[in-house]
Amino acid sequence: MTSQSDTASAHSQSLERGLAILSAFRSGRPLLGVSELGREIGLSRSTAHRYIATLAKLGYLQQDTATKKYRLGPRVLDLGFSAINSMELREVAAPHLRRLSDETGYTVNMAILDGLDIVYVERCRSSRAGQREIDLDLHVGSRLPAYCTSLGKVLLAYLPEKEREAALDRIDFARRGPNTIVSRSALAEELARVRENGFAINNEELAYGLRSIAAPVLVHDGTAVAAINLAVHRTMVSMAELVARLSSTLRRTAADISAHLGYRA
Repeated sequence: MTSQSDTASAHSQSLERGLAILSAFRSGRPLLGVSELGREIGLSRSTAHRYIATLAKLGYLQQDTATKKYRLGPRVLDLGFSAINSMELREVAAPHLRRLSDETGYTVNMAILDGLDIVYVERCRSSRAGQREIDLDLHVGSRLPAYCTSLGKVLLAYLPEKEREAALDRIDFARRGPNTIVSRSALAEELARVRENGFAINNEELAYGLRSIAAPVLVHDGTAVAAINLAVHRTMVSMAELVARLSSTLRRTAADISAHLGYRA
């Protein structure tokens, strides 16, 4: 049996601080300075600089030559891709997502929630005309703010109530597309509709021309571990047609993946 003293002696404060520094980088803050990181982690500037220099030497951070601020380095990406590639979720979902993309002719994505961001863990791109305009140079490992994406709205909506309310309190709303939701109350109402309907829509909230519809991937206890979506250009299909014609197909695919992960409706 492990004692409290054993647990305390096994704790590494240096490792904890290093991981806290890496965790401070989010989609809305790709570049951070030494002083900013020190304030966020609660370290003096000199102590923060020592940790940052070590992480940079190891390849986990990179310094921007123009601003002298830091961004995540390639070693972090390697770790992230290793984690993503080892996920059972991807193995289960991949054939279903490819089939959905082939059937509809549209790009299909799957993402998970990480704080207030979504992280893409699978993409099935369509070569259909018009899809390239909404590709946004996204790839496995890309991050976007959850509040202005259909994938993110699904994942926020299916959080337990206390977690959802806490997340809403922390969102820094900014207009990303013509129809971005930019208030807490409006997003809360939208998430209630998502829970009621079982899917989320995005009508040019992230970027001009981009429309999408998303549904949750559930595990045995009803937790949404991921979401999948269909992304289309506004010239391809109206929002009403997207919902009427493709929502049932999308939700069926999400249900099939969920069933393989142990969810029983």
